[in-house]
Amino acid sequence: MIEIPLFPLRSVLCPGVALPLHIFEERYRLMVNRCLERGEPFGVVLLREGHEVGSASGRVAAVGTTAAIRRAGTYPDGRLDILTVGQQRFRVEDVDNVSEPYLMGRVTLLEEPTGPATELEQRAEQVGRRFLEYLELLQPAEDAEGPEIEIEFEIEIDDDDEPASAESEADTPATLDGLLATVDDENGDPTDSAEAAVSEMDAQGLSAEQRRELLMAAARRLTGTDDPTALSYVLTALIQVDLSARQELLEARDTVERLTRLDRLLARESWFLKQGLRPIIVDPRQSGSHQG
Repeated sequence: MIEIPLFPLRSVLCPGVALPLHIFEERYRLMVNRCLERGEPFGVVLLREGHEVGSASGRVAAVGTTAAIRRAGTYPDGRLDILTVGQQRFRVEDVDNVSEPYLMGRVTLLEEPTGPATELEQRAEQVGRRFLEYLELLQPAEDAEGPEIEIEFEIEIDDDDEPASAESEADTPATLDGLLATVDDENGDPTDSAEAAVSEMDAQGLSAEQRRELLMAAARRLTGTDDPTALSYVLTALIQVDLSARQELLEARDTVERLTRLDRLLARESWFLKQGLRPIIVDPRQSGSHQG
């Protein structure tokens, strides 16, 4: 068991997935600066009750994820913008809201069991196909009314890992790499970002159809991974469901169970989309919940 600072958010962080945060509240400035000085992570936990991010009395979920700070920038007034990447799940055993201005937690780091090997690859392949179908349905037709849906994400990938793809590099736009942001493990500096890729696509004047094709190419690359656990976490972060469903996916006992739940959720959401019923999910990044 270890003790770490806890950051309660209306958000679920998964291992390997990036989370940008704007830190303005004094107690969390102190927490982040201490983590930076010590080179230590903090824990992100879903705030189940209590509407204020800074509320130490708010009830937090039983399982969270440690967040490593990969990049930090400070404003003259002391506010910070940081980029974090989820590392490892943990179970909250006890919380302490007295010893520090921010919440501290005694937590147990969790292993990542994969489940029955006979089911693992089959489940991963099936869920990958299901996600591609879901993503196609989620993108509105070019002449449809309403805002275009954009899914931006960042995922930590080892430099030596080459994402599997059915397409050659010559067939894939250069900006595709921007949608798969990599993090250099040695110096901790992000080498690219989804946000930069979107900006580049805008600068190039790509049509809605070209943007759609680019997004689908990135998705095919992701679902071609040979790491079912990483795939399960990326899709948990991307699927448009409410926070309780996302938290249940994070808490799954093993990869096979998470992939099985994802398969059911994707099948359900795809059915709704085929009926013309689109999800109404508020992105916490836009609602300000990723601030503290």
